Amino acid sequence: MSSLIQARLSRRSLLAGLASVSALALAGCATTAPMPTLPPGPVRHAVPPDVLAMYAARPEEDYPVPAADVSMVDPIYWRQEVDNPTGQPAGRVVVDTSNFFLYWTMPNGRATRYGVGLGRAGFEWSGEGHIAYKRKWPVWTPPGEMVDRQPELEMYRNGQPPGLLNALGARALYIHQGNRDTIYRVHGTMDPSTIGKAVSSGCVRLLFQDVMDLYERVTPGAPIVVV
Repeated sequence: MSSLIQARLSRRSLLAGLASVSALALAGCATTAPMPTLPPGPVRHAVPPDVLAMYAARPEEDYPVPAADVSMVDPIYWRQEVDNPTGQPAGRVVVDTSNFFLYWTMPNGRATRYGVGLGRAGFEWSGEGHIAYKRKWPVWTPPGEMVDRQPELEMYRNGQPPGLLNALGARALYIHQGNRDTIYRVHGTMDPSTIGKAVSSGCVRLLFQDVMDLYERVTPGAPIVVV
């Protein structure tokens, strides 16, 4: 009889011990630090076929232009025709700096709207002027003060040759006030991540396909308003 009691007690002790081990294991799981989370990648948007066609490659250019990856761009910044909200008459370039839009105003109360990148803090420009002239595949000559500020640009003091990596890109529209060059431009960029952001040294940048479209619409002398 005593042997049976002893066996039961031993079995009871074993079960209690296993329960304690299980409890400790569960406690250990509960207090384990969570796995670190990786930062989210860039948001990608589904791009309709008509928009893909609008931003397709342009192999016929002097420097063949690749397709723009507009899946990285908020759809609000894709080129589109809209009602003209600017109050400006047809035939003007209007830059809405608050919303990162550029409008080319058209007859019948319509406008073509483009998404743009703008000047970062301390490099913004606003006012009225005109497009004095425009260039395909321009040479970019940085202002002397920019070279002083960024010595790595010294190699371009006398001009950066045209091409895909040129700072002005595929097209440039030159903004003057009266007879004075403002040194600000409307120009192209191959970097879709800059559209809708304040990143430049004051110029207005559009995707290559957009600035090429705008170039065909704007004639020298057209007014520009940056507000």
